[in-house]
Amino acid sequence: MKYDTKTKNRVKRIEGQIRGILRMMEEGKDCKEVVTQLSAVRSAVDRTIGVIVSNNLIECMNKSKAEEMDELVQEAINLIVKSR
Repeated sequence: MKYDTKTKNRVKRIEGQIRGILRMMEEGKDCKEVVTQLSAVRSAVDRTIGVIVSNNLIECMNKSKAEEMDELVQEAINLIVKSR
């Protein structure tokens, strides 16, 4: 699968958020601030997973026959459920 620039940029943004959290921890920032940022990262990762799975599903469905589509949809759902 090819990953588009938008998706790669999402991951780079997440990477920056993680670096920021590490910096906050090194500076001894309040627990609430750190946890808030970790929660934001978790949400960003969840959204990125959804984008990747849906893009892959669309790509696979465009290449597949009708009888394979149910299996592809179920596989995509399983990926999303496992990520939680």
